[in-house]
Amino acid sequence: MQMTIRNAAIIVAAGRGQRVGGEIPKQYLEVGGVPILRRTVEVFLNHPNIDLIQVIIHPDDKNLYDQALNGLDLPAPIFGGETRQQSVLNGLEAISDKMPEYVFIHDAARPFLDHKIIDDLIDVVEVSGAVIPALKVTDTIKYMGTDKIDSTLDRNYLYRAQTPQTFRYKAIFMAHRRFENENMTDDSSIAEKSGLKVRIIEGSENNFKITTSEDLKKAEMMTAKTYTDIRTGYGVDVHAFDKGDHVILGGVKIPHTHSLKGHSDADVALHALTDALLGSMALGDIGDHFPPSDKKWKGASSDIFLKHAADLIYQQVGVIAHVDLTIICETPKIGPHREKIRDKISEIIDLDIARVSVKATTTEKLGFTGKGEGIMAQAVATVRLPE
Repeated sequence: MQMTIRNAAIIVAAGRGQRVGGEIPKQYLEVGGVPILRRTVEVFLNHPNIDLIQVIIHPDDKNLYDQALNGLDLPAPIFGGETRQQSVLNGLEAISDKMPEYVFIHDAARPFLDHKIIDDLIDVVEVSGAVIPALKVTDTIKYMGTDKIDSTLDRNYLYRAQTPQTFRYKAIFMAHRRFENENMTDDSSIAEKSGLKVRIIEGSENNFKITTSEDLKKAEMMTAKTYTDIRTGYGVDVHAFDKGDHVILGGVKIPHTHSLKGHSDADVALHALTDALLGSMALGDIGDHFPPSDKKWKGASSDIFLKHAADLIYQQVGVIAHVDLTIICETPKIGPHREKIRDKISEIIDLDIARVSVKATTTEKLGFTGKGEGIMAQAVATVRLPE
């Protein structure tokens, strides 16, 4: 027995709009790290009263579509036509076997639709059969003649139409078929021409269509997180010299008269930096996560420890703003290897090298480092989290 579909949504993503810049259609660009089309689709996926979502795409965009909506449970996309009107008709035909009662037709490039508008549309369409969200025009509108203003329009009767435009499915499907050879800019125009009475509910300024580069900047601002929770972590580590012919510092192998003694590779620099990152998140120290009593870490490369600490920060949507590492020893000389160490740390924690500071100093022959008995490292990490 076929399940009754009450509310279906058609997402029109077949356009080739590239006015925002770049080489791919705007609906596949990312805002806040998420493709625009995915944001749009997820609004409907997360609404409890939307039973079916059908996306309409351009035939050339199948790979982009698969990447943008990877992991979402959706029917296979339908290819659009040469015009928006033809694309919508293709979508209406694609869901005809489901026979929904109502259909929401929405622009893919309007990712900030909220559930209240969907709720209001559902309430009105069940009574009137056709309804769109729209905003009153607040500016004075002039009608231009050939070379001068011809008249001023009464803005009290003017609205800016938005989507999703919502209709009884059978009525809008018949209207699209009837006027399929005419090129109209939205579905309510087709509904009006077919004699349907289209109502209006109040839209939202946030439900704008991303069309230009300025729109894209606005969208980025809307999705940007405010990283005002600033954390600082401090780490320190010491390893004694042992027999050997090299040391590992900051992930870099440096020839030397001795090696460093330790359970892992004894990279004193990365150990201090790992503790600094863990400390910034109040997550204990390196021994809590990688206990030396565990044989699996015997001789392990310390980049594993540092990457783990960084990943814990990224999992909480944190940002590593800066790390500052100081290596304290008489020998070996760190200067010749400093840039390689910066490069390695930058690679391990995926941080711009301009935010990685590595310094070296001595203790002027004082203490165990001054006597050449071992190496000390100190590290400070600055991390930002969203409130």
